[in-house]
Amino acid sequence: MNDEEKYSLCALNRIFGFEPKVAHALLSNLGNASDIFRMKETEINAILGPWSKYRGRICGRTLDEAAEEIRKLEEKGVSFIGCTEKDYPELLKDCDDAPVGLYIRSRTPADKLFAPERKIAVVGTRDISPYGQEWCSRIVSQMGRASEKPVIVSGLALGTDICAHSNALESGLPTIAVMATGPENVYPHRHMDIAERMASTEGCGLITDYPPGTAPLAIHFLRRNRIIAGISDTTILIESRIKGGGMMTSRLAFSYNRDVYALPGRVDDVTSQGCNLLIKNKTAESIDSVEGLMESLRLDTGKPLRTLSASELVRETFGSRAGEGLVSELSSLLASIRAHRGITLDDLCALTSSDYSRISRLAGMLESEGLISIDLLQRCTVTTRFSR
Repeated sequence: MNDEEKYSLCALNRIFGFEPKVAHALLSNLGNASDIFRMKETEINAILGPWSKYRGRICGRTLDEAAEEIRKLEEKGVSFIGCTEKDYPELLKDCDDAPVGLYIRSRTPADKLFAPERKIAVVGTRDISPYGQEWCSRIVSQMGRASEKPVIVSGLALGTDICAHSNALESGLPTIAVMATGPENVYPHRHMDIAERMASTEGCGLITDYPPGTAPLAIHFLRRNRIIAGISDTTILIESRIKGGGMMTSRLAFSYNRDVYALPGRVDDVTSQGCNLLIKNKTAESIDSVEGLMESLRLDTGKPLRTLSASELVRETFGSRAGEGLVSELSSLLASIRAHRGITLDDLCALTSSDYSRISRLAGMLESEGLISIDLLQRCTVTTRFSR
């Protein structure tokens, strides 16, 4: 594709970003994107209407701005591909609301980044529970054993998204983040490190249809969900309320005729009500086991991962640094936390009949070694680890 056509597609994406169907209609009826910018203003007004909000924007100035934008982004390692280019994701082309173009930050060229046949979206609530974290970790880690490794797609947001991306990287899986900001921004900022790791890891990348300078507004997060669903052949919903971005992504995936799976949860748990509803309405298949899910996804993952016992985790982590008495205490505490997801330090004191200072010190040792996490409310969650 020549530079003029690429600049024209970038300009159309900037103009019709929130209404890509208009741009697709123009491309379908008028040919190349560059041909659109050669039209006279009277011809454009005749097509779009004299009172169109886009009147006057299809012009040389907009084209020059797009060209300058692409040149500056390429200096920063960001590329742009338009919807008529061969490297544009094939599955996304099937969606009538697909973006006119994508900005990509990756060390992997676009043709290889989107080449893998299996792309699986893993989405859900930002307020992911310990239950959701554990199952997200189990599912993604097991996918890492597949002979043909799928790409894990998510949105780089708090909760489920970052859990999916992190576990994908740790399991040797390629992963793509669809952002709700311009290509030069990472939101939330706390995910900068993992975003940079994705951008520099082969097979991984950050993509967005929003031009530079786009702020992380709520509407942008909702719109980017169509890309997550659109580039993926399968969507897995870990946890979601009745209304939420994960629900929107799952319903979009279903409307695109893609496979949808949901993790069932307790009927009185608000973060599982969305999943339960999709299963009830037959929008999503229920996830009953990791092994069953892998079979449904037709992923040959071999022998299932085995979750290490509390004692194995402690001995593997602390080794000779801890005597038998301390190993026994740490193992017992870790087993109690595993059996009671989200238990607080105070409740652990009551459960183990120990004083707070002792429990706090032991829990601090487990947390410092990455065996558990303790949130601001002092709720403890075991970090799932497996034997391979």
